[in-house]
Amino acid sequence: MVEELFCKVVSLIIKCRDCEERRSTVRLTVETHAFSNPVYKKDLVVRLSDDNDPFFLYNLTLGEEDFLSLKNQQGLLVEFSAFPQRFIDLLEQCIFEQDKTVPRFLLQLLTSANGLECMSGCLNIIETNPFKHLVHLSLKLLEGNDSDVKKYLADCIKSLKLENCVLKGKLQKSEEDFSQTLGLTQQTLDEKCKELNKLRNEWTSQKSLITGRHTQEITAEREKVLQIQTQYQHQYEQQKKELESSSNRTIQHLESRVSELEILNKDLTERKYKSESCIRELKSKLTAMEEENHRAKQEVVSLRRENTTLDSECHDKDKLLNQYKMRSAVLEQEVKDKEQVVIRTTEACESAQEHKKRLEESQEQKRLQIGKLEATVKSLSEELIKANEIIKKLQADIKKLVEKMKLKNAVTMQQEKLLGEKDQMLQKEKTELANVKHSLKVKEDELLKLQEQLDCTSEKLEESKQLLKTNENVISWLNKQLNENKIASLQGAQALSEMPGLVRTMNAASNPGAVQGSQVRFSLNFPSDCSPTPEPRHVPSTSTPILPPTSCDPAGLDMKYLKRNASIPVKVPKNINGASSGAPKPTLTKSGSSPILSAYFPGQQSRLPAS
Repeated sequence: MVEELFCKVVSLIIKCRDCEERRSTVRLTVETHAFSNPVYKKDLVVRLSDDNDPFFLYNLTLGEEDFLSLKNQQGLLVEFSAFPQRFIDLLEQCIFEQDKTVPRFLLQLLTSANGLECMSGCLNIIETNPFKHLVHLSLKLLEGNDSDVKKYLADCIKSLKLENCVLKGKLQKSEEDFSQTLGLTQQTLDEKCKELNKLRNEWTSQKSLITGRHTQEITAEREKVLQIQTQYQHQYEQQKKELESSSNRTIQHLESRVSELEILNKDLTERKYKSESCIRELKSKLTAMEEENHRAKQEVVSLRRENTTLDSECHDKDKLLNQYKMRSAVLEQEVKDKEQVVIRTTEACESAQEHKKRLEESQEQKRLQIGKLEATVKSLSEELIKANEIIKKLQADIKKLVEKMKLKNAVTMQQEKLLGEKDQMLQKEKTELANVKHSLKVKEDELLKLQEQLDCTSEKLEESKQLLKTNENVISWLNKQLNENKIASLQGAQALSEMPGLVRTMNAASNPGAVQGSQVRFSLNFPSDCSPTPEPRHVPSTSTPILPPTSCDPAGLDMKYLKRNASIPVKVPKNINGASSGAPKPTLTKSGSSPILSAYFPGQQSRLPAS
C-alpha cells in the first residue's frame, strides 16, 4: 500500500565536485510503502525528480533498520513513526524561507560520481546563522539506474494518461454542458423571437386599429367640426392632444419593450459567440493535448531506442576501455622493460668497448686458433648431421609418446569418473556404517541391560543354592532325628499283641538276620527351581523287631520346620542276609494337624501327610 505524504516543487542548491553550484527547482516526493506479506513492514521513500528533465532522478528507501543506523550516526531524537512528519515540517520551513534573500533554512544536494558507477547524492537540510551552517539532517540518495528511470517514466506516463482521461472526461462534460446551455439559449432565443414577432404584430395591429379608429374619428369629427366647428373646436383639440399623448405613450412603451428585447437578443448572441469561442478554444486545446500526447509517445519510443543504443554503446565503450586499460598496462610494462633493456645495453656497450680492446688484443692470438677450429668445425658439422637424424627419430618417438599420453589422459578421466562413483558409494557405505554403529550401540546398551539382568539372576541363583544347601542340611538332620525317634519308639512299645501285623513281625524276627528295612517318607513342597534329593540314612541293625507305631507324635524337631506335602525317605536297616522283610512301611503321621508356616520357605504352609 502506497501513501503519498508530501509532493511539492522545492528550490535547492545542487553542488557537484567538478562543477559550480547552481540553484534549481525540483519536485520532492515523500511516500510510505507498507507491506504485509509475510511480515508487516513499512518503508519511507524519498524521491527527487525534475519535471523538465525526466532523467533527473534520485531515490532513497529508508526502513526501520536503516533508520536506526541513521539515528545513531546523526544523533536524531525522534522515532521512525514520527520521523516522516518531522522531515515534512523541515521541508515546509525550507519552502517558506526559499523566497527570501537570506533564507534561514535551505536545501542542498551534494552529488559525486564514482567512475563509471551510478552517482550518489546527499540531501542536506541546513540552517544558516551568522556563525556557521548547521546540518539538521543528511540523507544519502542514489541516482536512479535505467530500470528506476524506466519505472519512473512509466509512472509519469501513467499519471499523464490518467490526467488526459480526466481532462477528456471534463471536456466531454463541459461540451455536454455547453451544448445543453446552447440548446437552452437557442430555445429561449426562439421563444423571445416569437414573443418579439407577436409584439410587433400586436403593435402593428394596434397601430393599424388605432390609426383606423383615429381616421374614422377624424372624419366624424371633421364632419362634426364642419357642422359645429366653432362649438367643438376647443374640445377637439383637447381630445386630439390626449389621444396623441396616449398614442405616444403606447409607442414609447412599445419602443422601450423592443429595445429591451433587442438588448436581450444581443446578450444572447454574445453569449452564443462566447460559448462557441470557448468550445473552439477547448477543441484547439484538446487537439494540442492529443498532439503533445502523440509527441510524448513518439519521444518515449525514440528515447527507448536511444536508451538501447546508448546501452549497447556504453557496453562497447566499457569493453574498449577495459582493452585500453590492458593495452596501457602492457605498454607501461613494455616501457619499463625497454628502459631496463636500455640500461643493460648501455652497460653492455661499455663492457663491450672494454671487451673490444681485449678482443683486439686476443684477435691475433685467435687467428692462429681459427685454422685449428675450422678443422674441428668440419668434424662437428658431420656430427651435427648425425645429431639431426637422431633428433628426428626422437621427435617421432615423442609424437608416439604424446599419443600414448592422450590415451592415458582418457583412461585417467575414466578412472576419475570411476573414483567419483566410488566416492559416492563410499559415502553411502559411511552412512550405512554410521547407521550400523548406531544400531550396534543400541544393541550394546541392550546387552548391558541383559548382562545386569543375568547378574541379578545369577545372584538369585546363588542365594537359592545357599538356601538349598541349608535345606539339605536341615533335611539330613531331620532324617537323623526321625530315625532315632522311630527306633526309640519301636523299642519302647509294649502293646505288640494289639497290632494286626504282630505275628508277621514276630515270624520275621525269629529268623536271625532277616530284619527287613523299611522307609519313612515325608512329603515336602520345594520350589520349582530347586529339587532336593537327600540321601537316606541307614539305621544300625538290632535284634529287636521294628513295630509300627500306633498314634504317637514324632519327637525331636518342631513341625514348623517342615513344609507341607514334603516327602523325605528314611531307610530302615536290612537284616544280615540283606533280605528285606515284607512288613508294611511305617510312617509318622499327625492326624488333624493344622497348617504350619515354614521358617525356611516363607509364604508356604507345611502339613504332615495322613497315614
